[in-house]
Amino acid sequence: MDIFLHILWNNVLPLSIVISLGAVLHRIFDLDIKTLSKLNFYLFSPAIMFKLLYETEISLKLFGQVMLFFALFMLAQYTIVEAVIRLRKYEGGQKSAMRNSVLFYNSANYGIPINQLAFSGNPYTLSVQVLIMMMQSLVPNTYGIYSVNAHKADWRAIRRVILSMPVIYVIPLAFLMRGLDVPLPESIDISVGYLSNAFIGTALFTLGVQLGSIRGSLSRKLVVDVSLSTVLRLIVGPLLAWGVVNAMGLEGLMASALIVSSAVPTSLSSVLLAVEFDNEQEFASQTVLVSTVCSVATVTGVIYLLHI
Repeated sequence: MDIFLHILWNNVLPLSIVISLGAVLHRIFDLDIKTLSKLNFYLFSPAIMFKLLYETEISLKLFGQVMLFFALFMLAQYTIVEAVIRLRKYEGGQKSAMRNSVLFYNSANYGIPINQLAFSGNPYTLSVQVLIMMMQSLVPNTYGIYSVNAHKADWRAIRRVILSMPVIYVIPLAFLMRGLDVPLPESIDISVGYLSNAFIGTALFTLGVQLGSIRGSLSRKLVVDVSLSTVLRLIVGPLLAWGVVNAMGLEGLMASALIVSSAVPTSLSSVLLAVEFDNEQEFASQTVLVSTVCSVATVTGVIYLLHI
C-alpha cells in the first residue's frame, strides 16, 4: 500500500497536474501544438539526453548486456503487436500508431523516478535505466519517424526528416566527450541544464494540449484499440521482459531493473510523433493517458512481485 500511495502521490499526480494545465490552457487560448512539438523534438529532448549520458558512469559490460536485452525485448514486443495489427486488420497510419503505443514507453520522466524509488537511488540500476532511456529516445527518432511516414512519403523524404533529428547526433557526442574526458564549459553546462530541466514539463504540457483539443466521447472502436494497447504495454510488456532476462541468464539487480524499466506506460514520444506528423493523434493521446493512469496498479504489482 505504501508503494501504491508513493507512486500515486510522487509520480502520477504531478504528471496529471501538468497535463491538466495543458488541456485547460489550450481550451482558453487555443495553443499551437505544432510549436510545442518542435520544441520537444529539436531542443529539450536532445538536451536531457546529452546531460544524462554525459554525467552517468556506464561500463562496457553493462552497456552490452542492456543493448542485447533491449534488442531481444523490442523484437518480442514487435512480434506480438504485429499479430494484433493483423488480427484487427489495421490500415495505413493505424498500424504505426498501435506499434508506437506499445514499442515506445516512458523511460524518462516516469521510468527514472520509478527506478530511483524501487532501488533506493542505486547508481548501478540508474545506469541501466539511463541506457534504456537512450534507446527509447533514439528509436522513436529513427524507426518511429519512418513508421508514421512510411504509408504517405518516399524514403528520401523520410531520411531527410530522420537526419534532421538532433538526438541521433547528441548520443554519440555525449559518449565521445565522456570517454575522452572532455570538460563541458560552464556556460554551456548551465544552458544544457536549463534546457534539460524543461523537457519533462513541456512534454507533459504538450500531451495536455493534445488531450484538450479532443471533442466529444471516444468511439467504441477506439476504446477497444486503446485497451489493447494498454494491456500490451503494461501487462504483456513486463512478462516479455521477464522471459528475456531469464533467457539471457540475468539475475539480481540487473534483471529486476530491466523488468521494472519495461513496466512503465506508453511514452510521450508516441504523442509527439502523432502531432508532428499528423498521424492518429487522438488514439496516441488516449493511450498515453489511459496507460499512465492504469500503471499505478500495474507498476506497483511488478515491483511487489519482484520483491525488491
